[in-house]
Amino acid sequence: MRIEFDEPKCVAAGQCAMVAPGVFDQREDDGVAIVLDETPGDDQHEAVREAAAVCPAAAIRLVEE
Repeated sequence: MRIEFDEPKCVAAGQCAMVAPGVFDQREDDGVAIVLDETPGDDQHEAVREAAAVCPAAAIRLVEE
């Protein structure tokens, strides 16, 4: 799995960081999400899929490899 993140779409809701904190975080200044691991391990896949599903801006795209 590879994560593609469209930063301009991000509305800084923080859902991804709450659901998958090992993979996503938020910038201190504006709350926009950052991807900590673009290719998370198998143990993170379920949480990353949920993070993509709950993103209100659809800024997270998953590429299953």
